[in-house]
Amino acid sequence: MTERVYIFKGFERFWHWSQAALVLFLMFTGFEIHGTYTALGFGKAVGLHTIAAWTLVGLWVFAVFWHLTTGEWRHYIPTAQKLVLMVRFYSSGIFRHEPHPFRPSSRNKHNPLQRLTYLAVLVVVSPLIWVSGWLYLFYGQWAGWGLGQLSLDWVAAAHTAGAFLMLAFFITHLYMVTTGHTLFAQTKAMLTGWEELH
Repeated sequence: MTERVYIFKGFERFWHWSQAALVLFLMFTGFEIHGTYTALGFGKAVGLHTIAAWTLVGLWVFAVFWHLTTGEWRHYIPTAQKLVLMVRFYSSGIFRHEPHPFRPSSRNKHNPLQRLTYLAVLVVVSPLIWVSGWLYLFYGQWAGWGLGQLSLDWVAAAHTAGAFLMLAFFITHLYMVTTGHTLFAQTKAMLTGWEELH
C-alpha cells in the first residue's frame, strides 16, 4: 500500500535545486581557478565564480529568512532517536532489503543521519568555504584589517579543503538519493514535493 505525503514546499524545492546548480557551478569554476583544467580561462572563471558565490549568499539569506519565519528550521534540529537504526540500515540493512526505519512526514522530514549531516555542512563545511572565500576575495584589504600576517597559501588551502568536503557531501548526497523504494523516487519527491511512502 502506498501513501502520498506532501513533504517539500515550493520554496524548498526551488532553494534545493538552485543551491545545487550554484554549488556545481562554483566547483566547476573553482577547480579551474585552482588550475585543475582550463575551460573558461582564469579571469573569466574568477569573475563567474565571484558572481555565483554572491548569488548563493543571496539565496542563503532568503532561505534562512524563510526557515525562520515558517518554522521549517525545526526539521534540522539534531536528534539521536533512531540514529543507531539509521546507521545500521545504511551500512547493512539496505543490502538485505530490510524496511526503512524512518518514515518522513510534513512534521518530520529528515531522518537523524540527515539532520547530523546537514548540521555538519552548516557549522563546519559552509563556514570554512565562506570565511576562506571572503578572505580570498578581499585579499587586498588584509593589511587594513590587521591581517597582514595571514598566509594566502593557508587561506587558499582552507578554501580548497572546503570545496573537497562539499564535493564529498555532493557525491554522498547523489548516492543516498538513489536509495529510495525506486531509483528515482526521492528525486521525484524533490521535484514534485510529494513523497510516496510504502
